[in-house]
Amino acid sequence: MQNDKRQELDLGEIVLASGSPRRSEILGSVGWKFSKQVPDVDESEREGEHPEDYVRRLAETKSRAIAAASPSAVVLGADTTVVVDGQIIGKPVNQDDARRMISLLSGRWHDVLTGVALSRGQMTLSGVQKTSVLFREMDADEVEFLVQHGEPMDKAGAYAVQAQAALFIERIEGDYWNVVGLPVSLVYGLYNELISR
Repeated sequence: MQNDKRQELDLGEIVLASGSPRRSEILGSVGWKFSKQVPDVDESEREGEHPEDYVRRLAETKSRAIAAASPSAVVLGADTTVVVDGQIIGKPVNQDDARRMISLLSGRWHDVLTGVALSRGQMTLSGVQKTSVLFREMDADEVEFLVQHGEPMDKAGAYAVQAQAALFIERIEGDYWNVVGLPVSLVYGLYNELISR
């Protein structure tokens, strides 16, 4: 006789050290209970810093900043950036900058890197997820369409994969959710490792 009782997965509760609505949506969509606290962190790059080291450092800094005040909580920090030819392409500062970024991505592969860190007390575990994305060639009108309608201003690389930019994306190699803003499978693995210690 089969047991019809469904197994519930206890994801526990975490504190999301981020104001990103996309990260909140992803955590909510998988059923994770969380609260939000936004840390005040300097996101400046350090001279000569490798992009993977940069996103990992920021994720760790964010999670540790909140964990210092709540030592019993599990705190999630994350930082996402776009990398083209080894150069970090952050969030645009204005529409002209968004135009420049989208034009740079047109017809090319780029990498989306997200650093993820989970902290509890003095312990922090972290990792970096990389996803490669190929945009097809875009003409000036298509670039302008993304600038005007793609809400580029708060997004690394000036685009959202789950919105208008999807019209122009030919291929994605790796974790889709990483491009949205949070590689939730990596988060889950780090969470299980952290709470087992």
